[in-house]
Amino acid sequence: MASKKDYYDILGVNKDASTDDVKRAYRKLARTHHPDVSKEPDAEDKFKEITEAYRVLSDDEKRAKYDRFGHQGVNGQGAQDFSGFGGFEDIFDMMFNGGFGRRNSYTGPEKGSDLRYDLTLTLEEAVFGVEKEITIQRYETCEVCDGSGAEPGSKVETCPICNGSGQVRRSQQTPFGQFVNVATCENCSGTGKIISDKCSNCQGSGKTLQRRKIEVKIPPGVDNGTRLRVPGKGEAGDKGGPYGDLYIYIRVKNHPTIDRKNDHLYTKEKISFVQAAVGAEIPIKTLDGTVKLKVPDGTQPNTTFRIDGRGVPRSRRGSRGDFFVTVQIDVPKKLNNEQLKALSEFAKASGEEFDPPDKSFIERLKGLFK
Repeated sequence: MASKKDYYDILGVNKDASTDDVKRAYRKLARTHHPDVSKEPDAEDKFKEITEAYRVLSDDEKRAKYDRFGHQGVNGQGAQDFSGFGGFEDIFDMMFNGGFGRRNSYTGPEKGSDLRYDLTLTLEEAVFGVEKEITIQRYETCEVCDGSGAEPGSKVETCPICNGSGQVRRSQQTPFGQFVNVATCENCSGTGKIISDKCSNCQGSGKTLQRRKIEVKIPPGVDNGTRLRVPGKGEAGDKGGPYGDLYIYIRVKNHPTIDRKNDHLYTKEKISFVQAAVGAEIPIKTLDGTVKLKVPDGTQPNTTFRIDGRGVPRSRRGSRGDFFVTVQIDVPKKLNNEQLKALSEFAKASGEEFDPPDKSFIERLKGLFK
């Protein structure tokens, strides 16, 4: 006999997933594998499998037993009813939504699921902002039946079991007294309607999977981990509910020469020891273009200079961070005779005697600029 699959693997969640994560994963899989929607031959078995996994992992006590003892710890309780009730969902609805005669609050229109899209930007795009066209897949309201699930022109009747409410109410005597359990009507799946001829375009689900191109405007100054919300670009809602939202998660690629820390940008630039000694104006490549940086005479190795206002925009304050340049002294690896003679004169003027072939002086000279 084949071993049963791991419940976490079935729902595609981690073992530390929250109850809300489990619920979202179940809803997504249920919409895909419901026998009325999926055309796969094993859709019914798959739907039963994910429902069983959900009923165990959404119950703290059963989940704890499953984590400790595996399938033996729950003895298939995810697949069976509970003490005369229709299942875990019925108990949950009774205790928190429909218990003690209260009406279930989940029968009306429901907002569609939110979607996530990971977007990679260059540093320039993140700093200055950009408009991007992205392509997403999402479930949309069926254009043929307008979300009703019925073939146009076909007859749609009110469910005789729930009288169109989408719910059935039944009393249950328990040791704590009498409870009124309000559950989703199984005859109409909570829609309150019976469709005699299902829509051929969506197979009665009221939704179809579509690919859509969306223009997304990225504001200046975003960074790794920034999350942007695009309202109404998620999936279609249930029972006429609004579309969910699309969330854009930003990742910024590394720049070859410029680093970012919060609102500031940093780079390194090599200069000769002559430029460091006598001073110079050197070109610096920033994200805004090339600017001139004045290096004063006597500049020491690893000195950092600041260029105001060439960093990352601060969206809330309307200002920008700064651009920092750290200069590194570039010591030549080889010197010709003229260069050695010039350095000899420099050394004599400084009070240090040496012969041009004296490599120890060159090494000492190089050491000054490391």
